[in-house]
Amino acid sequence: MTAAAYRTSLYIIGFSLGFVLMGFEMLSSRYLNPFFGSGIYTWAAIISVTLFALMVGYFLGGRLVDRAPRAGVLGVLVMLAAVAMAAIPILKDPMIEWVIANVGDGRIGVTVATAGLIFVPLVLIACFSPFAVRLLLISTEASGRQTGMVYGISTCGNILGVWATTFWLIPAIGSQAITLIFAAITAAIALALIAIGRRAPG
Repeated sequence: MTAAAYRTSLYIIGFSLGFVLMGFEMLSSRYLNPFFGSGIYTWAAIISVTLFALMVGYFLGGRLVDRAPRAGVLGVLVMLAAVAMAAIPILKDPMIEWVIANVGDGRIGVTVATAGLIFVPLVLIACFSPFAVRLLLISTEASGRQTGMVYGISTCGNILGVWATTFWLIPAIGSQAITLIFAAITAAIALALIAIGRRAPG
């Protein structure tokens, strides 16, 4: 694989993971709504848990890529995110009911339930950005440009993920089906990362 193809592949993956990440965040509101409503507390929980998961993922990804700067390692993390996402349709109701019974249905309860739904997948997906910056970094002179491209392209995916999930997918398809579609996309991305890692330019 040429350096240009390697770089382009990582950019496409960044866009796709950005799409899934924010689409999944928006989708979580559909799981929480029957139990907690769709008021400001629910959305505060979703936004704060998402931001916390991104923070943890950036720190974790940064530490892991320094130890093992390989696309295949990132692929394993993304595959774990896919598995966690695919389990949500099965585990969501028992988990939320347990939270309500043991923590309550107020501000703390909705925050705990939100974390149970989205924290693990989002942390693992967020590991992509520091990995991608390190994997794309050829020289310190290009570090700013590469970092900007990674975060800019993934943010474009974030925007499209919000729009597509909210305005098209949720009205057209059930929440569980969307979750499984997102999990399948994430798993395919993980396999692509593992394949890219084996063909990375020397």
